[in-house]
Amino acid sequence: MPATEFRIREATIQDTPTILAFIRALAEYENLVHEVVATEQTLKDTLFGKKKSAEVALGLLAGKPVAFALFFHNYSTFLGKPGIYLEDLFVIPEARGQGIGKKMLAYLAKLTVARNCGRLEWWVLNWNKAAIRFYKSLGATAMDEWAVHRLAGEALNELANEG
Repeated sequence: MPATEFRIREATIQDTPTILAFIRALAEYENLVHEVVATEQTLKDTLFGKKKSAEVALGLLAGKPVAFALFFHNYSTFLGKPGIYLEDLFVIPEARGQGIGKKMLAYLAKLTVARNCGRLEWWVLNWNKAAIRFYKSLGATAMDEWAVHRLAGEALNELANEG
């Protein structure tokens, strides 16, 4: 399909079922579907409610959603500026190889610059060699000296209940 048939738009509350379907498809790809507890209602509340926690951009090819990017602002104390953190980027398998992932990242890069943010960043699973090669081809730098830490579930609750 010609590139002119591809466009990116901000998601609306009516897109909630589509967003959840993309989240589940990504989780399936990453062999993490067992971790998905999000529902349409939790997405409506957190993406479109009074306190929005994140934003979603949808990529449409000939009017059909084929990609999504879920992102939010973070902050760099060293830069003294906000940044954009890309939580999820997913292109459906049948739409891959057409430059859609690059267009989605370019959209986010433009948004990052327009919002006067200092950087755009994301995580990638270390086994996803194709994605790593793709990101490196765009000039992305792996932050290998950083180790991700997470507090969740019972450990989070235990710490929250201290003191």
